[in-house]
Amino acid sequence: MEMMGQYMWVARWCGLSMVMMVPWKMLEFAWLKPKRLEKYLRQQGLNGTTYKLPFGDTKEILHTTKQDPMNLSDDIMPRVMPFVHRGIQDYGKIFFSWLGPMPTVYIINPEVVREVLSRMNEFQKPKKNSHYIKILSTGVIEYEGDKWSKHRKILNPTFHAEKLKLMAPAMCLSCCEMIKKWEMLFLNEKSIELDVFPHLQTLTGDVISRTAFGSSYEEGVRIFDLQNELGSILMHAIQSLYIPGSRFIPNGRNKRMEEIDQEVKALIRCMIDNRMTAMEAGETGHDDLLGIMLKSNYNEIQKTGNKRSGMSIDEIIEECKLFYFAGHETVANLLVWTMILLSRYPEWQELAREEAYQVFGNNQPDIDGLNRLKILNVILLEVLRLYPGVSALYRMSTKETRVGGINLPEGTLIIMPILALHHDLDTWGEDALEFNPQRFSHGVSNAASNGQVSYFPFGGGPRICIGQNFAMLEAKIALVMILQRFSFVLSPSYSHAPQSIITLQPQFGAHLILGKLRPTQETNHARE
Repeated sequence: MEMMGQYMWVARWCGLSMVMMVPWKMLEFAWLKPKRLEKYLRQQGLNGTTYKLPFGDTKEILHTTKQDPMNLSDDIMPRVMPFVHRGIQDYGKIFFSWLGPMPTVYIINPEVVREVLSRMNEFQKPKKNSHYIKILSTGVIEYEGDKWSKHRKILNPTFHAEKLKLMAPAMCLSCCEMIKKWEMLFLNEKSIELDVFPHLQTLTGDVISRTAFGSSYEEGVRIFDLQNELGSILMHAIQSLYIPGSRFIPNGRNKRMEEIDQEVKALIRCMIDNRMTAMEAGETGHDDLLGIMLKSNYNEIQKTGNKRSGMSIDEIIEECKLFYFAGHETVANLLVWTMILLSRYPEWQELAREEAYQVFGNNQPDIDGLNRLKILNVILLEVLRLYPGVSALYRMSTKETRVGGINLPEGTLIIMPILALHHDLDTWGEDALEFNPQRFSHGVSNAASNGQVSYFPFGGGPRICIGQNFAMLEAKIALVMILQRFSFVLSPSYSHAPQSIITLQPQFGAHLILGKLRPTQETNHARE
């Protein structure tokens, strides 16, 4: 009996200890550890917000996005990233805040940003990405370590300059079809009002469909339509109040997302199977993105004799989905902001048009001519400075490490606001918030007024965007063909409202007044 009583006493003590441990762990996680980290950061001279239980600054970050249009200006930081804008004013260009109990360090210093981006093993993509975003695409953009190296190596030939040349005719064909649709809207009118943004989104999706899948274009269009629908559903989900575990609720939205995801994967898998069968039968490869990627993957496996050195079918499917998401979104946004800015600055629109006529006349653009377009090139560089595709880059420290003179604890989220870097007066000069393509006339490395390389529209370091040359090629072709046939100005109904959810885009579209250029005008320009 005495022994039994001792056992009971031990059991009760263990139970009491466990009961006491749970609240202690919660207290440690939600209060004690964040406060220690806050003290640690402040002791190094870093300024930032005071930690608040239990959400930190999450509410302030999520509820400061403005819904009303802004005045017509390129000073868009207060609207797009108001929390960061205020943080810079209050705390400086490196400061910290709190995403729940997680310390978040904002870096608006180009030298430190370059260092973070170059040290990819110590600063990796955050692991806890939204499940909703992962449905849309993962691929090489999300991977780390050996898996990233393998995928990057296999994908590199896909975006080689010689391969991109082969895709220019498909890009021209897609542009021709959009321009014909615009011309049909005129009838006998001299000008029309048009929200060009959805048209440009359709154009870039059409380009991806042709260049990614070539002969399987019709299936490609279906994939684009499905991905577009999925993107719309995801935008609604992201903007809604998130409830933990809500993605598992079998409601209409979640069911539809799952249906789309399964259909997209099935379509891509079918195309891959057909291509693989053709390759095994000795047929020559296709010069589209899928064909080049499959050939590169096949060569890598043959070289090593190990299937694991290549990508699996599921991984290839994810890379194809990434083609759609990244290629479609980024180029459509670049085109729409370029047309908006050229509408506001007609002198630059005319300079770009004159250059297009000088090089191409009324003919379709070709690669050699596109490489001679100096004016259009500096315009695109300046558009990407003022309106970068993504407003910020995110990394997380994998261990306690030192960067920019600061010791960062393991698990610190690092946010590098590209928009803030591109709009910084100290870096770009007093006209930093103005559209001035001339600043890039001597190249990107000499564009900033303080001599620092502070330009990150496609990221930086080893992970710099693999598709940047593809995006710039497509944008140049589309703009040349638009400039050859149309003039454009802002419509009175245009509302200036840049917003950043995943990418930076006009919240209320891009309503422009298009004027059709007469053939005689085009011929005169070409002769001049």
